[in-house]
Amino acid sequence: MSLVDKARPPGRVEAPGRGIAYMIVGSLLLTMNDAMVKWASSEFQLGQILASRGLAALIIIALVLCWRKEFHIFRVKYPGVQLIRAALMIASTFLFVSGLRLMPLAENVAVAFVGPVFVTALAPLMLAEQVGWRRWTAVLVGFAGVLVMLRPGAGGLNWAALLPAGAALCGAFRDLLTRRISHTEASGTTLFYSTLGVTLAGAVMAPFAWQPPGMGDLGLLAMAGVLLCIAHFLHIETFRFAEAALVTPFRYSSLLWAGAIGFLIWGDTPDLWTVLGAALLIASGLYIFHREDRKSANMVA
Repeated sequence: MSLVDKARPPGRVEAPGRGIAYMIVGSLLLTMNDAMVKWASSEFQLGQILASRGLAALIIIALVLCWRKEFHIFRVKYPGVQLIRAALMIASTFLFVSGLRLMPLAENVAVAFVGPVFVTALAPLMLAEQVGWRRWTAVLVGFAGVLVMLRPGAGGLNWAALLPAGAALCGAFRDLLTRRISHTEASGTTLFYSTLGVTLAGAVMAPFAWQPPGMGDLGLLAMAGVLLCIAHFLHIETFRFAEAALVTPFRYSSLLWAGAIGFLIWGDTPDLWTVLGAALLIASGLYIFHREDRKSANMVA
């Protein structure tokens, strides 16, 4: 299985336990990457962080591609769409990392899970997909979850939560574009050029407010890039061993990892509003996935 090939490859093996384990471990590594970026953000500006992490990730991707002789990955069939997608990826990454600087890790991760809700809401407009009343209800529940975490009221809005919400919105547009080209553009092509775009954007910003990193700092950012690559690899591989309907809910284990890591490192404890809002978002996301899975099964039948 290639690092960059799409889920469910021809050589599929039924091993659901292994698939679930890959999803949980991949989610843990992604959250550890987020925690490393949050830690580094207290000393370095965003451009420097993303350029360093992205360079490490690009080196690993390039080495794997060269080792497997998958040079076709570098050929682009839709350069315009890839450019727009890379721009959305840059915006999403900068917004999410900005949120990490201002919010507890678990809250930032929780708000970002509004992404599937945005995708469902935008699908009729961008892909002419039919969305029934059940999924529209789930969309409204998901947005209610975000409002709960924004906490409007006497204390005012939690404005920092708009950063990961904006990241999720940009990510939704990115994912919808990915759907449009997924049948003709290799997944590895999309992964490589999106990572390249974020790295170059970070490099452009890096000279401003540059802070000379020590060896420990460089190692931390490089490790973040390594964890990011391994996590994506595990999330891709998980669909080789189990059905999407079985393993996808375990992606929400990121919230548990984020809560545990945030508590151990920064002493953060999610409040009642965050827990309630996250619960609404999770319920909404799982129901949307359930309905889409049923729709796909009916189409196949």
